[in-house]
Parts: sequence; C-alpha cells; structure tokens
Amino acid sequence: MMRSFSAILLAFVLSSCSALEGKPQAAPPVSDHPQEISRNQTQSLQEMGAVSVTVLGSPMDVEEAIKVKATQARADYYVILMMDDTILPGRWYARALLYRQ
Repeated sequence: MMRSFSAILLAFVLSSCSALEGKPQAAPPVSDHPQEISRNQTQSLQEMGAVSVTVLGSPMDVEEAIKVKATQARADYYVILMMDDTILPGRWYARALLYRQ
C-alpha cells in the first residue's frame, strides 16, 4: 500500500514540475528599447550573452541598470535570471540574459 502511494505521489510531483515551466510563447514585437520577457518567450530568439549589475538603491534601480546595459549592447529583449540583495543594506545584485530577434 505504502509503495504504491509513494509511486503515485512521485508521478504527481514530477508531472507538476512541467506545469510550472509554461508553454512556449512568441516574444512581443521589437520596439525602440529593450523589453523584459519571460524564459518561455526566448525559443526563437538569439542569445547575445549575459550581464550583471550591482546597484545601491532598490529593485527598480536594478531593473533600470539591466535595461541600460541591454540598450548599450543593442539587445531587443532581456530575461532577469536573478535579483537579490547583498549583505550590505540597500545594495542589490542582478544577472540577466540578453537576446535579439
């Protein structure tokens, strides 16, 4: 009984992981400035590289710094992979991938 319950539970957990990924979607039309997109919108795009920033301020300041770096690299889109505060109060670190059409 316990063995079959464990097998069913394992199958349920593994199948629910794919539900979190989402279905591939098309990226929005290219505009005159880089746009943030989600990972499931990167399928048909060309990856340009990664950027990281460290900013003293707020999470919104970090997003703006990523956008500036994406603009400098002439990227069409970017995906923020991680954003976290450091041990110093008010200092934020982020990493993003840049993409072009």
